[in-house]
Amino acid sequence: MLSMFGLVSGLILLIVLTIRGMNLFIAAPLCALLVAVTNHIPVFTGDSNFIGLYMSGFSGFIASWFFMFLLGAIFGKFMEDTGAADAVARWIVSKLGFRHAVLAVVLACAILTYGGVSLFVVAFSVYPMAVSLFKDANLPRRFIPATLAFGSVTFTMTSAGSPEIQNWIPIKYLGTSPFAAWEVSLVVAIFMACFGYWWLRRMIGKALANGETFEPREHDPKIAERDYPHPLSGLVPLLVVLVLSFLLHDSLGHYALIIALTGGVVTLMVINYRYFQSLTGAVNAGTTGALVAIGNTAAVVGFGSIAKNTEAFSATVDLMTQLPGNELIGAAVAVSVIAGLTGSASGGQVIVLPLVAPHYIDQGVPPDQLHRIVAISSGALDTLPHNGYVVTTIRAICHETHQAAYRAMAALTLVTPLLGLALAITLFSVL
Repeated sequence: MLSMFGLVSGLILLIVLTIRGMNLFIAAPLCALLVAVTNHIPVFTGDSNFIGLYMSGFSGFIASWFFMFLLGAIFGKFMEDTGAADAVARWIVSKLGFRHAVLAVVLACAILTYGGVSLFVVAFSVYPMAVSLFKDANLPRRFIPATLAFGSVTFTMTSAGSPEIQNWIPIKYLGTSPFAAWEVSLVVAIFMACFGYWWLRRMIGKALANGETFEPREHDPKIAERDYPHPLSGLVPLLVVLVLSFLLHDSLGHYALIIALTGGVVTLMVINYRYFQSLTGAVNAGTTGALVAIGNTAAVVGFGSIAKNTEAFSATVDLMTQLPGNELIGAAVAVSVIAGLTGSASGGQVIVLPLVAPHYIDQGVPPDQLHRIVAISSGALDTLPHNGYVVTTIRAICHETHQAAYRAMAALTLVTPLLGLALAITLFSVL
């Protein structure tokens, strides 16, 4: 009982501290310490002490995924600095028009995300365009975070072929490919895209009916006038990332993503070199952004490392792996709960897969099906209020509050993926 109390209390405290703006480098180990103390894990002494367990999870995640984060962040910053990301977004807007402001923002985020640009960079890059579109269409600005997130972390992030690490981590443990179960993934992605867009439009329509309008602010970004590259020069590097990841995944596994992102970076430099505002600045900003992003994720992975050494966690995993009926349901529940616990899709996968992957493979679950279920389920409960992407997008990028913006974001990034997950399990069961 004390073990479960400590685990739940640590999670609730982590959510509260994150919402209040505390840095994850402080909040995560502090909450992990609460979990450790209530579970009689020694702080300094013994082989399995708090410091050793926390830093093992923290450093292990960085060791496995540092180059992916680094190259992804640099690729994204190059897209931003050369204006290639803006060129793609502006091209989409020119084709759809301001009357389809919401769809334009969603598609811009989706194309950049599926092309391998870091989720955080996508949000920063598309936000100025989103403000301009929402202003011209007179739409309530509190829906901008949800719109950005919907295009970035739902039907693209965990779909077959996506270069985002949430689709690549299972490869290391299951021996699959990033295109695992692509047929079912395609159906689920189309469902999430259509249903989520319908729900988003319905929420915005209800707000407009209640008299809500766009409210300009002094700090609203202005889209700078500059010499933009051709939109194709932004799309070609994205295609290079996708093609290289497809060609190399069989021989290199999850390391193929390093080559693919490197190819994207080099292609972008060659095509758009003269559009760089500051190549050195972009490299430095990308490197710093990568360290912050992987550090925040590693911090919550460290929290998860403490959590998984508790009696409550072991009992929870045992319960999940013994759920009667479809094994995929047990896997989905396990990944969803741990991703929610850590506030990280990638962190939740890294913690859960070593524990549950062998169990379900031994039960005869096809690795491709397990890969897709793990990927989709990790992208649902991970977007609880303490998730790093949620906090950054709502507060740092869009300058909104959780009270104003989170309900719509939760509908699109939590409920919609859960419905997509249920559809995936159903399809795997009947096919």
